[in-house]
Amino acid sequence: MKTIACIAALALGALAAVPAFAEGPHLLMAPAPGHRLDDESLQRGARDFANYCQGCHSAKYMRYNRLTDIGLTEDDIKGNLIFGDAKIGDTMEVAMPAADAKAWFGNPPPDLSVEARVRGTAWLYNYLIGFYRDPKSATGWNNLVFPNVGMPHVLAELQGPRKLVETEYEDQQQAMGAAIAAKTLVGVEPAAGGKWKVLSLSNESPGSMSQVAFESTAADIVNYLDYIAEPSKNHRIRIGIIVLLFLGVLFVVAYALKHEYWRDVH
Repeated sequence: MKTIACIAALALGALAAVPAFAEGPHLLMAPAPGHRLDDESLQRGARDFANYCQGCHSAKYMRYNRLTDIGLTEDDIKGNLIFGDAKIGDTMEVAMPAADAKAWFGNPPPDLSVEARVRGTAWLYNYLIGFYRDPKSATGWNNLVFPNVGMPHVLAELQGPRKLVETEYEDQQQAMGAAIAAKTLVGVEPAAGGKWKVLSLSNESPGSMSQVAFESTAADIVNYLDYIAEPSKNHRIRIGIIVLLFLGVLFVVAYALKHEYWRDVH
């Protein structure tokens, strides 16, 4: 009886911890393309991070020389990823003073060393593709994943400016069906009169990349952020694959040996 009471209490506590669906839009996120062992993707991500992100965001728990693990030489790193007087063994600090960052953005941009472990790769990927024009915000931009974010869309030139599109449906089931069919980042929330609406994004004008190419660029950046959050993980994964292959071969040998031992019994 006590066990049943404990289970019921835990269930009620879990339900109480879940926010009501009507409190905000329910997001259906696009899956983040995972290429953690793809060194070429990681190299492109490192390049784009240095060009578009590191002007504001640091990665102070990652050293430049660690990027040799993904196939870059020290000359590649010095010539393409270090824009200043930093040394190859230094951490990836940001040049922007914290006081200036707070004055411009309201708060200093966060360090991104372990952001992938905090947020997850799916959140980061959808965040990068989720910006849209919003004249009411201080920066002129908003984000479907992070509403009222203080960060401007630094990749707007690549993606092109996007706008928020609200499509109304008669009920929640129709709205969820349309959202699932979209197979991309969308939000679903209640609308006036008992109706429901789907929040989606569309391009106002084209960028320098197609949407497919931009999504690939966003995936490379997220892949790089996932790598710097735990660089040794790639090594562990590769060792794990080798161990599993070895165990597979050992299983075949052991099975053949077992078959030979039991031949006389059968």
